Amino acid sequence: MKDKYTIDEFANLIGKSKDTLRRWDKTGKLYAFREPMSNYRYYKSEQLSIFVDELNNSEGQNQKMISPNKNYSVLELFAGAGGLAIGLEQAGLKCKALNEIDHWAAETLRQNRPNWNVVEGDIRGLSFAHLKDEVDVVTGGFPCQSFSYAGKRFGFEDARGTLFYEFARIVKEVNPPICIGENVRGLLNHDSGKTLETMIAILDEIGYRVLSPKVLKAVNFNVPQKRERLILVGVRKDIDIDFEYPKPFKKIYNLKDALKKGELFDCDVPDSPGTKYPASKKKILDLVPPGGYWRNLPVELQMEYMQKSFYLGGGKTGMARRISWDEPSLTLTCSPAQKQTERCHPDETRPFTVREYARIQTFPDEWKFAGPVSAQYKQIGNAVPVNLAKEIGSSLITFLNQVNLNKVNSDIIDCEFVEEYPIRFDQV
Repeated sequence: MKDKYTIDEFANLIGKSKDTLRRWDKTGKLYAFREPMSNYRYYKSEQLSIFVDELNNSEGQNQKMISPNKNYSVLELFAGAGGLAIGLEQAGLKCKALNEIDHWAAETLRQNRPNWNVVEGDIRGLSFAHLKDEVDVVTGGFPCQSFSYAGKRFGFEDARGTLFYEFARIVKEVNPPICIGENVRGLLNHDSGKTLETMIAILDEIGYRVLSPKVLKAVNFNVPQKRERLILVGVRKDIDIDFEYPKPFKKIYNLKDALKKGELFDCDVPDSPGTKYPASKKKILDLVPPGGYWRNLPVELQMEYMQKSFYLGGGKTGMARRISWDEPSLTLTCSPAQKQTERCHPDETRPFTVREYARIQTFPDEWKFAGPVSAQYKQIGNAVPVNLAKEIGSSLITFLNQVNLNKVNSDIIDCEFVEEYPIRFDQV
């Protein structure tokens, strides 16, 4: 055990956000130590003892799902094929409406949940102002776009033309207690970090306190895949409660857990259509062992297959890659047979099928995907893993339960005050 921990390290160890630690330090609940010269903040190892019971009980077990105190509703933007929506539903949240522009993804949502209000169309032409103060959460996996900074202070109005502006516009319209955006890890460094900084500034401008963005690794949340998603959380500024990110599980599931009967699924993966490799690629991948990639080929074949990339730096471990049964899958993409991102089956020289793709993303087997096979792969590859979404949903319910409890307590206090000090009209 170390003697000192940075804020990042301590936050991860106790399962709290850096924002929570800063607030505790400010209010005196848990002081941070400071280096005399630099004023650099740190925590001591003995401070961990305060959280020892929580640490022992929070990881490595099937964390108890929290029941909602009331019906909480979600408006989901850029909903895709429903990975996030299913997980939130499993956690106990209700879908008020979902927006998606892709026809086949919208059709997937409609076919699987006829009772959901699926609004198909371009978000730029839609308004959800009729849901003002009627939705508890707005979520959205908005695409990552650059902003044009020339001569602009870059506030909310300046963001027009970007899809993040549309996300922020609807959050402002609906006024939920909390909003959650999700994106690829690359958003952290997109445009040297300016894109994320601008997004945070815009949410702040429309009335939301943004927590430190966090990258969640799906493999730590019962997903047999090395996928990472950046989560951006905004809490309405009139709410003095922090959202706590879900705590990781210790158990890691592998490809075998996804495709075979076991803890994750109660049967082997169902048969389904899938694409095939061309003969030239199959000839190469036949030589790659499970868990291997292009480096396992004879040197002359490495040079032939990689061409100019052979002489460049970097591992390029996704190229000519055959996944092993005993490892999580690499991140799935929208197409299973691209040269940069091959995901070959362990025993057979072929890409994963549609249902294998869905299992790796932890979709239920009964969730069917609409459209041609290429459209199905795209929908699954773009999705938030269902089990990761479920854990995010549980954290949302914990947050909303506390918001609701505070509101109920406040209403009770107000009523007691009125009863004790009634207003007489002849005194007004």
